[in-house]
Amino acid sequence: MRSQNEEKSKKKRRLEYPPAPEPLPVPVIDNHAHLDFRDGQVKVSVAEHLDTAEALGVAGAVLVGYDVASSEFAVSAAQSEPRAKAAVALHPNDAPRLNEQGDYEAGFARITELAAQPQVVAVGETGLDYFRTGDWGRDFQRRSFYDHIALAAERGLAMQIHDRDAHADVVQVLQDAPQLPRSVVFHCFSGDAELARICNANGWYMSFAGTVTFKNSEHLRQALAAADPQLILVETDSPFLTPHPYRGQPNAPYLIPQTMRLMAEVRSGSNNGAELARLCQQVMLNTTQAYGEWT
Repeated sequence: MRSQNEEKSKKKRRLEYPPAPEPLPVPVIDNHAHLDFRDGQVKVSVAEHLDTAEALGVAGAVLVGYDVASSEFAVSAAQSEPRAKAAVALHPNDAPRLNEQGDYEAGFARITELAAQPQVVAVGETGLDYFRTGDWGRDFQRRSFYDHIALAAERGLAMQIHDRDAHADVVQVLQDAPQLPRSVVFHCFSGDAELARICNANGWYMSFAGTVTFKNSEHLRQALAAADPQLILVETDSPFLTPHPYRGQPNAPYLIPQTMRLMAEVRSGSNNGAELARLCQQVMLNTTQAYGEWT
């Protein structure tokens, strides 16, 4: 997840949702979305988001928590919307602040309660962020990361990792953890081909967002090309990280086809119907392997 301020450019931000892309030939899942954020000129409900997405070949979404309130929202939405699943966690940038306020233990206890709900398929987003948290908070970020790893492993859930400017330390924590969850997912994969090869060697999933379409993201396209096809996932991180050429406008699950077409081109040199369908089938299979059947 990125802050809304980071999505702003020097130009005045356009608040209209981008036009609908061509539908995908085979359905996929948006495995990381924040539909509790109001963005754009109109308020859109979870059901409306997923109706629009489903018509374009996006069969559902994992709604991801980053604090207690958003985690409760994700669980509640998934309880009423069968196309949605939930992930719950305290964000790594928030964990040190909550600790200083004396609120971390109570917050994590609530996340632990929510993780027991049947609609929850993952613990996340958790991890390390050295971009927005300085040295003062990094030790407690690691403590919180270990807590979330243990929770996911105990509950038999996947784990979605927020990794920003902390690749080496994230890998080290995963290697040092006494037990890992059933699936490890690098949300909004931000590494290079070297990190992709590390993920390949460990069986860790790499989830690519609209950032892979950005002109200045050649390192992500190289990572995608190097990734084991059985470990590739796709996401929006909506309402952030809208794919090119709509960067800076509101993002939503229905825009997944925009990213998938670029991914097919990177993987096979073409985004024609056959190559796109093949990649969609693989990504959907990977999603069910990571989180379980989408029923």
